[in-house]
Amino acid sequence: MEQKIHQGRNVKRFREMLGVKQEALAFDLGNDWNQKKISMLEQKDLIEDDILRQISDALKIPVEAFQNFDEEQAINIISNTFGDNACVGNPNSTFNFNSIQELKKLHEEKIALYERMLKEKDEMMARLEKLINK
Repeated sequence: MEQKIHQGRNVKRFREMLGVKQEALAFDLGNDWNQKKISMLEQKDLIEDDILRQISDALKIPVEAFQNFDEEQAINIISNTFGDNACVGNPNSTFNFNSIQELKKLHEEKIALYERMLKEKDEMMARLEKLINK
């Protein structure tokens, strides 16, 4: 029996792993998007390729991750590959956390960008209020 990949659930899973709120993803995707639309999108089995590409660009995750990630299959691979003491009992184990650190760095940069954009918006609103009140 072939297991179906739920692309919406994968979008939600990766978004949450990155600590990105639905509102932030909606903001990244543009004016046509809001939190409710992201929530509905994450319930869909299949997502249109062009939307997946936009989400891929926003989250910096390959489109294939949303199309191919199968949690059940991943758990089976992990449980069949590693025994109970695989990491503890193997002194030759090496771990590479660089990719997680890079993702964290990208999202810290994104947060800084949001903060800068909000500050610019506030400054623009203040200028507009001055123009209106003249």
